[in-house]
Amino acid sequence: MLQDRIYELKGKVQHYAWGGYDYIPHWLQMQNSNPPLPYAEYWMGAHPSAPSLLRANSDVIELNYLIKQLPEVALGKETWNRFGELPYLFKILDVKEMLSIQVHPSKIEAEKGFDAEEAAGIPINAANRNYKDRNHKPEVMVALSEFWLLHGFLQPEALKKVLNSVPAFSSLAPLFEKEGYKALYQHVMELPQQQVNLMLLPLVLAERQKFKAGQLTKHQPGWWVAKLYEGQEFIGDIDRGVFSIYFFNIVEVQPGGAVFQGAGVPHAYLEGQNVELMANSDNVLRGGLTPKHVDVPELLKHTTFEGITPVIMQGDDTGKGERVYNCPVPDFGISKIQLPAGQSLRHISTSLEIIVVIEGTLRLAGRGIVTIGKGGAVAILAAEAYELQALEPVLAYRAFVPRLN
Repeated sequence: MLQDRIYELKGKVQHYAWGGYDYIPHWLQMQNSNPPLPYAEYWMGAHPSAPSLLRANSDVIELNYLIKQLPEVALGKETWNRFGELPYLFKILDVKEMLSIQVHPSKIEAEKGFDAEEAAGIPINAANRNYKDRNHKPEVMVALSEFWLLHGFLQPEALKKVLNSVPAFSSLAPLFEKEGYKALYQHVMELPQQQVNLMLLPLVLAERQKFKAGQLTKHQPGWWVAKLYEGQEFIGDIDRGVFSIYFFNIVEVQPGGAVFQGAGVPHAYLEGQNVELMANSDNVLRGGLTPKHVDVPELLKHTTFEGITPVIMQGDDTGKGERVYNCPVPDFGISKIQLPAGQSLRHISTSLEIIVVIEGTLRLAGRGIVTIGKGGAVAILAAEAYELQALEPVLAYRAFVPRLN
């Protein structure tokens, strides 16, 4: 099999409840099941819980098995020596319902947290386990559609305006003025549920009325609060994640725009489709909008308590039909490839690279020739000179490990 260095790659679908029913099946050119399942994520990589398959003629091999058997051939010596694994996980997401509010730890803190939970004897698959590995989880998303997310706390003046203009939050304004972000967020995250209900239920009901009257837009927190409780005749306990919808930046990203999220930045995806690339980790500290485990002390310990002005990257144009989104981490890099029919692009892989086609048909040639269309992906092993040729207009994304400077 390994006389070639370019292989068709088949990823794994994740059927999480928040996913949409149409986008990923349509993109993969397949029918959803009957009854239909939510298609939330399509994973491409060597994560042990869902490794991708490589295909060459009639041979099929799991990518993580190949890396284990021939690490320097697959990843390159530099990547293998530095990371000991494929350091990224590449995904396509279809977000129909809001994801949990979450923060990712730094690498140092992930190592400490993992070791502490191991020492405490908490099973790795336990519902109350925070740290599944010893890695950090920075991530970057590139919008495939109009995409909405929460990203970091509002700047101080904007947050003061929210606290003073929303009647439910009037008692919180003096606390923020006097003690700042951490005191405010810790207060609402530690409030007894009964007080959360008393504070937020009138707000939720008022926002639902505005939503029904067509008085809200997606730029307003109330739109997302109303969506969260849409169609619920009886509203029980209010999710304290509602506070975060008002306290965080609501960000709209158009196709091709990218947002990087490093350690400590609280965030949540709200709606849309994107390409996501992250470090190969499963460490998530949650703060609401989820039935999953929420560990408030651990969340507060790792959250960056400062106002953020979101940065939407458009990528740096190489002049060859490719835009590179520069991310401030060594684990991964990502680029957008957009080629008209007949145009070619040459590369030498610095590590194991994965290219996924969103639209069009792409032919890759090196030691091995693979042609893939919409919904297809390829893996290119390390140190391979290869050419991409658009057989029809192509939109694709490339994941790689940047060279060490």
